[in-house]
Amino acid sequence: MARKILVTGSNGLIGSEVCSFFSQRGFQVHGLDNNQRAIFFGPQGDTRWNQRHLQQSLPDFAHHELDVRDRASIDSLLGALRPNLLVHTAAQPSHDRAAAIPFDDFDTNAAGTLNLLEACRRHCPESPFIHLSTNKVYGDGPNRLPLVEGEQRWEYADQHREHGIPESFPIDHCLHSLFGASKLAADVLVQEYGRYFRLPTCCLRAGCVSGPRHAGVELHGFLSYLIKCNLEQREYLIFGYKGKQVRDNIHPEDVAGFMHEFYLQPRCGEVYNLGGGKANSCSILEAFELVAGLSGQKQKHTYIEGNRIGDHICYYSDLRKMQQHYPRWHITRSLPQIFEEVLRGWHDRLNLNRSLGSQ
Repeated sequence: MARKILVTGSNGLIGSEVCSFFSQRGFQVHGLDNNQRAIFFGPQGDTRWNQRHLQQSLPDFAHHELDVRDRASIDSLLGALRPNLLVHTAAQPSHDRAAAIPFDDFDTNAAGTLNLLEACRRHCPESPFIHLSTNKVYGDGPNRLPLVEGEQRWEYADQHREHGIPESFPIDHCLHSLFGASKLAADVLVQEYGRYFRLPTCCLRAGCVSGPRHAGVELHGFLSYLIKCNLEQREYLIFGYKGKQVRDNIHPEDVAGFMHEFYLQPRCGEVYNLGGGKANSCSILEAFELVAGLSGQKQKHTYIEGNRIGDHICYYSDLRKMQQHYPRWHITRSLPQIFEEVLRGWHDRLNLNRSLGSQ
């Protein structure tokens, strides 16, 4: 009998990649999504195109049009499916949007996660539960570390310089944004269901995840949106820090690869900082140069003095714990490869939209 996986947020970048990855490994894939991203971000955030791609390309894909906030329906679905693995990627993912819709943000990110955890405890407590958390659970704490300013980027000036931020970094006594707070609540719940109820759970505190299926928008999806702006010759807004703020970037297939390793050897209540690490990190100014080298077009941009609330000046993930626990896992996509794939993805989509518009 085929193993079953339930992926929430299956229309999204990471969710859709997880669906494809596990389908290729013989899983019967169930995706849960209600295109809430289009409600949060408008038409540019619509992900139905990705849902259609999954339905057309994966032989055993089943779509479930559900909202993670619907407790009764979530419980009913988990009771019927009893999946062998649950991957929870559904979320309200924006700092700025959270401040405008605080109840929707918390109900989606925190209460939605609780609905899934409790349904799993009732119906499939042996099945691993993998939660896509965020590095924003650390709030603006990383900004208090000593930094040195380079020509194009900020860099740590202490012991974090070599490897980045570890899982032991403090999560309180700092500014999170409402998004960071709701995701932190979910993160702690996932840990607690692992430690208190001994469910096989883990939180993946992700940095910037980007790939060819990413529908990046200004409020979320920095790299994807930046590359789209370059191709369309649209103005990109830099919010503070002189454009030297640093992020590490990871391809969603590498995210799915780690999830598979955790499925094979699950642990209870674990936390991992999931990103590209220092080798896959870049600043906005460095990203401008990388994409211009690929597209042949200089990036148009405007600088705004104020930074976004709670935004990190410099952040890249310390991957040593992940690699110690799961030595078979490693980063397979370099930063230039990620740029190339995202650019090709946007190029194909924009050309398709133009051809459809001319018909």
